[in-house]
Amino acid sequence: MNRSDCMENPHLLVYQEVKHENLLRRISIFKDLSRKSLQVIEKRIQTFELKKGDKIISEDEVARGVYFVHSGAVKLTKEDENGNEIIVCVKQKGDAFAEACLFTQKTERYPATATMLQDGRVIFLDKLELERDLADHPELAMQMISYMSDALREMTTQLRDVALLDVYAKTVKTLERLGNKFNTGQNRWNIEIPLTVQEFATVVGTTRESVSRVFSKLKKESIIDLKSRKIVILDWCGLCTLLHREY
Repeated sequence: MNRSDCMENPHLLVYQEVKHENLLRRISIFKDLSRKSLQVIEKRIQTFELKKGDKIISEDEVARGVYFVHSGAVKLTKEDENGNEIIVCVKQKGDAFAEACLFTQKTERYPATATMLQDGRVIFLDKLELERDLADHPELAMQMISYMSDALREMTTQLRDVALLDVYAKTVKTLERLGNKFNTGQNRWNIEIPLTVQEFATVVGTTRESVSRVFSKLKKESIIDLKSRKIVILDWCGLCTLLHREY
C-alpha cells in the first residue's frame, strides 16, 4: 500500500494541515526550531496512520516528498538482482527518510522502498514546498543539514562494520545499534527488535545461517531470545560488554 492508496483508503485516518506543535516536536529535525519556523511547516504537513506491513513508498516511484516517523518503525529496503529484499536501514520515531530526493535537478525516484515494521504514524511534506521553505528559512535548512550529516555518519559506520568486522562482531554491533533505536524507555531487559532472523541478516550483510549460529550462542548466554518474528534483548548490559570481553 503506497501513499496514494493511503489517501484514498477510508479506513486510514488521514490528517491534512495538522497544526499541533507537539506533533512536530517529536521529530528530530523540528524539535529545536523556533515557533516562527515551526509555523512554516505546520501548514504543510499531512499525516498518515498506518499498519504493520503497509508500504509507504517504492524505489521505482517518482519522489514526491520527504517522510518523517512520528511513531512506530519503518524499514527501508532494496532488491538485489534476484529479487531478494535487502534491508538498508531501520527508521524509528523522530527519523526522516527519502530526504535524498531534495534539491536534485532531474526527475528523482525514491532511493528505497519503505514499509511499516510496526503500527504507527508518518508525516509527509511535499518535496517542492519543503525545498522552498529550506531556501527561505536558514534555521530550518541548518536543522535539515545537521540531521542528514548525522545520518551519513551513521551509514558510514555501518558500512565500515560490514566491511571490516567478522560475523560475530557485526551481529553484536548491529544488535546494539538496533537495541538503542528501539530502547526508547532506556530499559535494560526485554528490548524488542521487530525483525525476523532473515531480515536481521540482511541488515548485517551476511547469511541467515551465519547469524543463526551467533544467535544460538547468545541465547545460551541468556543475552537474547527469539519470539514471534521478534528478536528480544534479554540483558542489555551483558550485550554491551560482549565485544570488550571477546577482543
